[in-house]
Amino acid sequence: MSKPVSEQAAPAVPRPIRKPFRSNALRKEALWFYALISPWLIGFLAFVFGPMIASFVISLTKWDLLTPAKFVGFKNYAKALHHDPLFWQSLKVTVVYSVFSVPLGLVFSLALALLLNQAAWGMRLFRTIFYMPAVVSGVSVMVLWMWIFNPQIGLLNTVLGYFGISGPGWIFDPKWAMPSLIIMSLWSVGGGMIIWLAGLKGISPMLYEAANLDGANAWQKFRNVTVPMLTPTIFFNLVMGIVGALQTFGQAYVMTKGGPMNSTLFFNYYLFQNAFENFNMGYASALAWFLFVIILALTLVVVKSSDAWVYYEGERK
Repeated sequence: MSKPVSEQAAPAVPRPIRKPFRSNALRKEALWFYALISPWLIGFLAFVFGPMIASFVISLTKWDLLTPAKFVGFKNYAKALHHDPLFWQSLKVTVVYSVFSVPLGLVFSLALALLLNQAAWGMRLFRTIFYMPAVVSGVSVMVLWMWIFNPQIGLLNTVLGYFGISGPGWIFDPKWAMPSLIIMSLWSVGGGMIIWLAGLKGISPMLYEAANLDGANAWQKFRNVTVPMLTPTIFFNLVMGIVGALQTFGQAYVMTKGGPMNSTLFFNYYLFQNAFENFNMGYASALAWFLFVIILALTLVVVKSSDAWVYYEGERK
């Protein structure tokens, strides 16, 4: 005789499985991880993130370093966009310089790397010679180029005079000041050349052997083998070149003081003028945030577009 339903034993409910606690080894490993990264983390918070937050707060104030700061909200940003023609002039100068100097630097440094990648006697010596200008102190290089660009006694006009050519005023001429600084930017292509050489050394010789078997000439091998395999190097040099060009400062500070007629008023130098010559720290901080956003946006554009043109040999789609 079966028991009533009410008297039947209820089905056993499975107990929830408790996850085991972390072992002592895992906890110790986590503690060591945080202990070892703590110097970097503290440095980042104290010297990068903290100053960034402070800079943003200052950008919302009117402050001359001598009197208490006065909160003005976003008036500094509005002033830059709507009431300051020098803001747009400095942005224009910086963009023009970047548009010309970055591609020229990439092309010249790649050409040097291709020449110095040959298996010939003395290549190590020539690599050292071409790399040395990249490690020379910036101010000394600028003083040297001030003499080279001097329209009366400078090296360039002296050489042009031997051919009966009357040289321009270079950095002293509003029309030639920007081209002069773009030419000067090629002085340090040795730094990029080393990166290109590393990329060239990483290309497998078997790819060139296969191209030879297919009857490819030198240009076809460069276009279909060298360039695709160098796209990661192009990506790196392009990002670093954009970031560096948009932060140009020393040439204007040492050589031209932003002149003549604001033709070399780089954005970073204009920021410096507002901060340390006019003591307008609030406005200078706002300019710094404009520059940060511009660099971040351009970097993100390059990074996002890299999926379409950067090829990594280990990837398989």
